[in-house]
Order: sequence, then C-alpha cells, then structure tokens
Amino acid sequence: MTRYQAILSAVASGALLSVAPAPAQNTLLVPNVQPTAASDQNIQMLRENLRSQRKKIIAANMNLTADESTKFWPVYDQHQQELNKIGDVRWQLMREYAESYPDVSVDQAQTFMKQSTATDQQMIALRDKYVPIFEKVVSPKKAALWYQLDRQIDLAVNLQLASVLPLVDPSK
Repeated sequence: MTRYQAILSAVASGALLSVAPAPAQNTLLVPNVQPTAASDQNIQMLRENLRSQRKKIIAANMNLTADESTKFWPVYDQHQQELNKIGDVRWQLMREYAESYPDVSVDQAQTFMKQSTATDQQMIALRDKYVPIFEKVVSPKKAALWYQLDRQIDLAVNLQLASVLPLVDPSK
C-alpha cells in the first residue's frame, strides 16, 4: 500500500471528526482508525460520499421552504461543481506529497506550500463569489448560514486531511 493510499483510506474510514493527540513526532493529529489500502476507485467513492454528507448537513440545517429549495439547490450544485474542480487539485497535491514522503525535497516542500496556499485561496474566493448569488435566492441570513456551514465543513475536512498527512522532516 502506498503512503497516499494509506492517507486517503484513513479519511475514507469515517474518521472525519474523530481525532486525538498524536504520540508520533511526524504528524500533528492522528485518526482513531487504522489506514487500509485504497484504490483510486475507492478514493473516488470517498469523495462522492464526502460531497453527499456535505449536502445532507447543509440540507438539515438550512430549513428551506419549498420555494427556497427550488432556487437554492441549483445554485448549490453549481457551487459544488466548481468546488470539485478545486478539490481535484487538492487531492492531486496530497497524492504527490504522500508519494514523495519521507523523501520530500526542498523544491517539493516549497511547491507544496505554494500550491496548498493557492488552493485554499481559490476555495475562499469561490465561497465569496457565491455569497451574492445565494443572497439572490434566499435571505441574506440564510446565505450567511450556508456560508458558515460550508466553511465549517471545509475546516473539518481540512483538519482530517492534515491529521493524516505526515509533517515534513527537516533533517532529511
């Protein structure tokens, strides 16, 4: 099993919010599960599951009327399509990092930092782009609720991803 497969398997095994302090020095947090092998097909299924869970969380918390729902969900789906493209870049970046670990070169470390920052900025810009669009189909307060939920979900996913990616060892 490659390091990439182990990392993504840990995420896939449902440990999205279940983290504990790590005794190891090369990770910040570790999930309360053991990684197992994951194929690209399994990873795709995981990503689809994460998208589905995100939509369920949004739906459960938005309390949309029937009229709001008919307007909100097409905009949400459009946002998700754009978000998925950024997510593709994020997953590829993780794959490249995990496959090079523990022998991460200086150039790879610098590229990883720059690309990670760029991906984060793209996600923030996308969310900001959609606020006025959502405000046209639901009240500003419901648009703010969507913003908060989307951001919290993204933070939880980022925490889980970070918890399974080993930290760079500067001595290598």
